[in-house]
Amino acid sequence: MDRDETGDNQGSTAETTVPIAADVPRPADICDNADATGTVVWHRKHLRVDDHLAVARAAEADVVCPLFVFDPSFYADGGLACDARLRFFHEAVASLDRLYAAVPGSTATRPAPDSHRQVTSIGVQPDAGDEGSLAGADDTGLTIGYGDPVAALSRFVDAGWEVVTMATPTSRYGKQRDERVRDTCGDAITFVSGDGLVRDREWSRRGWQDHIKEWLTATQHSPDWDGADTVRVGIDTGVTPAAVDRMFDVTPAKRKVPTGTHQDAVERLDSFLDRIRAYPEHISAPQRARVGASGLSPFLNFGLLSIRQVHQAVTERAPSCRGREMFTDRLVWNLHYNQKLVDWPGWTDTAVNPVFEGYNEDRHDPELVQAWKRGETGFPMVDASMRCLAGSGWLNFRMRAMCASFFAHVLHQPWWIGADWYHHHLIDSDVGINYTQWQSQAGLIGKPAQRVYNPRKQVQDQDPDGEWITEWVPELSPLPSQFLSRPERAPLNVQTDCGVVIGDTYPRPVVDFEARRETFWSRYERDRPEAAARLAQPEIAKRASFSGGYDAAKAIAKKHGRDAESPPQDVQASLSDVVNADRETTGMRRPAQAETNPNSGGDDGVDESTVPTGVGRHQGAPSPDDHAAVPDGDDTDDSDRASLDDSTDEAEQTTFEGFNG
Repeated sequence: MDRDETGDNQGSTAETTVPIAADVPRPADICDNADATGTVVWHRKHLRVDDHLAVARAAEADVVCPLFVFDPSFYADGGLACDARLRFFHEAVASLDRLYAAVPGSTATRPAPDSHRQVTSIGVQPDAGDEGSLAGADDTGLTIGYGDPVAALSRFVDAGWEVVTMATPTSRYGKQRDERVRDTCGDAITFVSGDGLVRDREWSRRGWQDHIKEWLTATQHSPDWDGADTVRVGIDTGVTPAAVDRMFDVTPAKRKVPTGTHQDAVERLDSFLDRIRAYPEHISAPQRARVGASGLSPFLNFGLLSIRQVHQAVTERAPSCRGREMFTDRLVWNLHYNQKLVDWPGWTDTAVNPVFEGYNEDRHDPELVQAWKRGETGFPMVDASMRCLAGSGWLNFRMRAMCASFFAHVLHQPWWIGADWYHHHLIDSDVGINYTQWQSQAGLIGKPAQRVYNPRKQVQDQDPDGEWITEWVPELSPLPSQFLSRPERAPLNVQTDCGVVIGDTYPRPVVDFEARRETFWSRYERDRPEAAARLAQPEIAKRASFSGGYDAAKAIAKKHGRDAESPPQDVQASLSDVVNADRETTGMRRPAQAETNPNSGGDDGVDESTVPTGVGRHQGAPSPDDHAAVPDGDDTDDSDRASLDDSTDEAEQTTFEGFNG
């Protein structure tokens, strides 16, 4: 798994890394050929063997060694993920081991006694009779290392191996790690782009629509194991996912969490194809989305399935219906938002638009933050959602968007604190989607459209009978459902009769919703023209990565920027603009102050006094609620924009034609 958001490797050293150099064979040692070529497939996030360009490339060598390296600094204090996501991840690596063991062709297993002694000395205890979803293959399929991945890879390179790995969307930290790998391994390592995203192009969005169409329908990258005269080698290091799970005392407490196996992924896909017709009616209301959505997002995020595999399965096997169209559109959205992170790694820590850098930091209130995290805000729909997030690691997109909007627009808190909280808890955490969506929901881009969700209206629209709310906020169960949108307005005699006393049994609203919302709008409308104008700067437009590219950014700047009423000009950034934008891009702006969580006995027993940087899966564009700022007749034709009257879920979906290449 990529440690994209936790910084460069701090806790792993060459001395504690396995396999050790003495246990790494030369390719010639495997097939008794002095000229034998050998390729290591370094698995990080794409935990599968099919539709995997790096695996397909590696299979062309004489010898292939699939490799995954557990990085202990991933598990350090303030680590990236909750225990439930760690368990899913460990299950996925174990499942990958079993997949490789089942691949046809010649195989070889190399003992690694020195590596066994090394891992035992640092506390990894193998050979515990692992069973169930964490059990590995009977014969080594995947070489599993432990320690510093760069040190491990360098040992293979020194022994004459090439290394190939899939390029992944990553934050600036991940880029630093990848540069360290390149510096160490030199020309021996190749990062291949096999996920459909556009890299190494100044303006990635030119022709993006056509590129994505072509990629989604193209032949999958699958190795020819039967036809290739390739030997697959596994090194028995003694490291197993179950041993790592035990070493770090991974004890998930979340419920309703899927099992991270390829078998479960395929079964969920098959099940979803059978019920895809009902999909459009099962995405907005959270209690229906839990059973009606695909459930594939964790498997897509960890790469047990590729976007293309799922897209082709749906288009080829599902009946033609609105559900199929909507779901395939969402797969395109997944690529759209991950393209943004490819285009600019600063999404995780810096506002896209410099005008909004540091927004709400002067209003930071730890008590409001804790009320939001705990689900104790006095707004039942928000509280149920936040408790569901912490209790199950899942939340449908509409509720994610609503709680993000509430955090930024009503509580007036710094966006990144909420984004990190989501990322810590969501099982399907996808960095490229979580942080880009948080910045968009918080209004940090400079687009002319902005939404503020009303959580009281969401009760009426999505949970009028209180089924969802009372599951996660059981103290409100005795309260008649007509009062769930505003419990504080329940008459005192009703509160007394049902035993729900607002201010005692359940908190009063922590803020005045209407007043705080209007304060946000006054600030936002004041700053929006300047922010729109900044989108004309090439570096800021590249950050935003609109689907319409630089033309869309300049159109917003012309029409909605500070000087929008002046005669339109062809915008040319000055040298100082570019220098300033670059400075803003490379400097982290997150305050050093940690967020404390007084509920120290919370989910998974984890002390969440600091929450890692590093999200969640986007399931479709949110709809405007009762207060949205969308200019009439906006002709930027950008997919990130929604019209004021696009109030239905069907209208919220972006099709291929909605992307302006």
